[in-house]
Amino acid sequence: MGSTGTVLRELRGAQKTAKGVSLYSRYVNRPAGRVLAAGAYRIGLTPNQVTLVSAAFTFTAVASVALVRPSWGLAFAVYAGLAVGFAFDSADGQLARLTGRGGPDGEWLDHVVDCAKLILVHTAVLISFHRFAQLPGEGWLLLPLGFLFVAVLTFCAGLLREQLGKAAARPAPAGRATAPAPVSRVRAVALLPADYGVFCLVFLLYGDETAFRIGYAALAVVHALFLVAFLVKWFRELKVLRAED
Repeated sequence: MGSTGTVLRELRGAQKTAKGVSLYSRYVNRPAGRVLAAGAYRIGLTPNQVTLVSAAFTFTAVASVALVRPSWGLAFAVYAGLAVGFAFDSADGQLARLTGRGGPDGEWLDHVVDCAKLILVHTAVLISFHRFAQLPGEGWLLLPLGFLFVAVLTFCAGLLREQLGKAAARPAPAGRATAPAPVSRVRAVALLPADYGVFCLVFLLYGDETAFRIGYAALAVVHALFLVAFLVKWFRELKVLRAED
């Protein structure tokens, strides 16, 4: 592959399915990750190195939330760091598929970083609330802990659903091609509130304590509702796979 344009064309053909992906990830994060993956390919980075770049942006932004007094300048910087880190998180997988250099080690590293950022971002909000915020009551300190619980449980349950589903799925009969399921635009819109990229947007409110607290609390409620819906859906899907055994 020669030019960046050629690499981008190859990357467009190396995308994962759009099924179950929100509009933000499909039309914002994946295209941004594609550009970053092309740049990483041009300078010779490996997928694992791109994962570490993603971690550096994300964890720097998260540390700023915990250590620096909130301001509008910090709000923009934190959002930018989280959003760029998320785009690099998409780029590592795209680069792995493009180069064929992906493997269990890369998938493991990617999931470790993903889990760490979910834990640390809400821990950082808790620390920020304790250090800098004038909260109406101490009960607000439970909000980041609750959001942390929801985020980690969603991540772990979803990962287990994926792995157990692969283990239980029957291979398709030889010679029979499986048609890809149609992508639902309504579902893509409905999934927007649960998208990590949309969650990052709440940090644009970080310069105003009350606005951020209300926005963060609203997202926590929405994510909790999505968790319940996901758990019911995944349980039923796995039950169907067991019945087909």
